[in-house]
Amino acid sequence: MKYPGTRPLFAVMLGLCSSLAMAQEKPVEIHTRLVQQAGADKKVALTLDACSGKFDDDLIEFLIRNRIPATIFATKKWLDSNPYGISVIKAHLDLFDVEDHGENHIPAVIGAGRKVYGIPGQPDLLHLQREVSEGAKAITRMIGVTPRWYRGATAEYDAQAVSEINRMGYKIAGFSLNADAGATLRKAAIIEKVKRLKSGDVIIAHMNKPASDSAEGLSSALINSLKQGFIFVRLDQVDMEQIPDRRLR
Repeated sequence: MKYPGTRPLFAVMLGLCSSLAMAQEKPVEIHTRLVQQAGADKKVALTLDACSGKFDDDLIEFLIRNRIPATIFATKKWLDSNPYGISVIKAHLDLFDVEDHGENHIPAVIGAGRKVYGIPGQPDLLHLQREVSEGAKAITRMIGVTPRWYRGATAEYDAQAVSEINRMGYKIAGFSLNADAGATLRKAAIIEKVKRLKSGDVIIAHMNKPASDSAEGLSSALINSLKQGFIFVRLDQVDMEQIPDRRLR
């Protein structure tokens, strides 16, 4: 006997399977490089995440002294806590492009209970939309620029989040060389990482942990890169292309 309003068993099972598949979908890093153009060899991009925490004055002052441009991915949380850092960045917008890292540094994975590196993701699509849009509004209000790129917390994404971020009009900023592993590496390890730099690479590092070795390690590594003829550019000056998933150098 079929009761009005009941769903066929196969439809219920299909919904359960879809939910399970979404829950089990493994987030992925998006790896990107600069689109290479004729005569543009040895161009690379330095990107610095400002997740939460403090302002790495040593690192930013090094970049200013050596005229090395960088793209900064800042959260609203970081901006709210670092007015001095904002003033330094705003005084050097010829060097620094500021882009969206979200409102509260919540990973771009959707579903109750989902985590990346132990950090809870977004419970639903509406929360993801808020994370992206409120982060962008904070940058426009405090820095005076309109972000076009988005990098989620942990730099990992699920397919639904990628689709929604793109629909909202943002390009996702991946990377091809992880220089400081979330500001956890020591100076020597950072230098060794950046020695592997190749034309078109997008470096990810951090500027929110001044007690780490990031400033000291990057300072040495980037000077060596300049001596090798590498030219640093900001993401608002170039296009990027996604590269196949692989083990990062």
